Amino acid sequence: MQLQIKLVEITIADLPQIQVIDQACLGGFWSLEGYLQEIERPNSYLISVMSREKVILGFGCLWAILEEAHITMLAVRPEYQRQGLGKYVVWGLLEKAWSQGLEWATLEVRASNLAAIALYEKFGFTVIGKRPKYYEITQEDALVMWRKGLHYPEFKDSLQAWHQEIREVITLRGWEIV
Repeated sequence: MQLQIKLVEITIADLPQIQVIDQACLGGFWSLEGYLQEIERPNSYLISVMSREKVILGFGCLWAILEEAHITMLAVRPEYQRQGLGKYVVWGLLEKAWSQGLEWATLEVRASNLAAIALYEKFGFTVIGKRPKYYEITQEDALVMWRKGLHYPEFKDSLQAWHQEIREVITLRGWEIV
C-alpha cells in the first residue's frame, strides 16, 4: 500500500513533531511559544506534509504582509529530504499566497544552502540581495530571494503544472497525494 500524504494546516497538537523537525533541520529556530504565536496570527500560515498516520514529514510558514508572501521557514525531516516533499511544501505556500491575492513572494536562505536555493529557483525565485551575517549563531550571510507575478493569471497555470510534476515525483517514491 502507498503512503498517503497531504498538506494540512498546523495545529497546536502538531507542535511536538514540528519542534523535533525544527531542531533537526534548523537548530531550534523557533521556540514553542514562537510556534504558538504563529498559529494564532491571522496573517501567518503554517502548513505541513502529513501522512495518513499523522506523521509530519515537513512543514513551512508564510506571512502575508500587504501584497507580499514572506516565506519564513521550510524544513523536511532529514530522512525524507531530496524526495520532493520540500517542493510540495513550497508549492502549498505559493498556492496559499495566490489564493490570498498576494503579488510577490520573498524569503531569506543561507548562502551555503545550495539545495534550498536550487529548490526556490525551480519556482522562479531569483536572488535580489544579500544580508551580511544574517544568521546570528554562525554569522553566515543570507541571500534574499524574490518571486514576482503571483497575482498574474499565468501563475495559476504554473501552480497547476508544478502540482502535476510534484505528484509524479511523489508517486515514483511510492506515495500518494490525497
